[in-house]
Amino acid sequence: MIKKTKLELIVKQEKKYNMTRLALEFKDNIKKKMMEKFQYKNIYQIPKLTKIVLNMGIGDAKDDSKILDKAQEELSLIAGQKAIKTKAKKAIAAFKIREGMTLGVSVTLRNKMMYEFLDRLINIAIPRIRDFRGLNPKSFDGKGNFTIGIKEQIIFPEINYDKIDKIRGLDITICTTSSNDEEALELLKFFNMPFPTKQTS
Repeated sequence: MIKKTKLELIVKQEKKYNMTRLALEFKDNIKKKMMEKFQYKNIYQIPKLTKIVLNMGIGDAKDDSKILDKAQEELSLIAGQKAIKTKAKKAIAAFKIREGMTLGVSVTLRNKMMYEFLDRLINIAIPRIRDFRGLNPKSFDGKGNFTIGIKEQIIFPEINYDKIDKIRGLDITICTTSSNDEEALELLKFFNMPFPTKQTS
């Protein structure tokens, strides 16, 4: 019931301002905080989110196309946007994978859809992860992009546990305009992404 109330609050705020809640938060507050912390020379240097990419690799899909269809359906529900099937870029003989074989599903979110998903991820999905101890701040790629590995798709309330065929994991990559990981980390912290706080002795 609490999670539903959170979602209703998010929707209510977005309708009021005709803008997603996190987009408004970035515009009104996060930009100022980033400017104060890093002393940029102009506002165009402030890093921002550009897209969020969700990927679900389905290795056993090569033997059963219905598995891939189910994964596509689930990822579409999670993202709120239709996922597309992805194909192997090269053949791997040891795994009996041919070039062009469909082995996964992916979806790219931008603008409003991106902020809506991030809000649900932070406030609803991540708190449902079992034994969660915070996101790994080392999961950046050196270019300001952050990837989260989700072990179970059922942390998303859009997925009905009684209707899934199996537990699946997915990767979520949050892309920013930052040229380094330090600024990207601070940006995501200002969005209230749950990174562990440093313990002081």
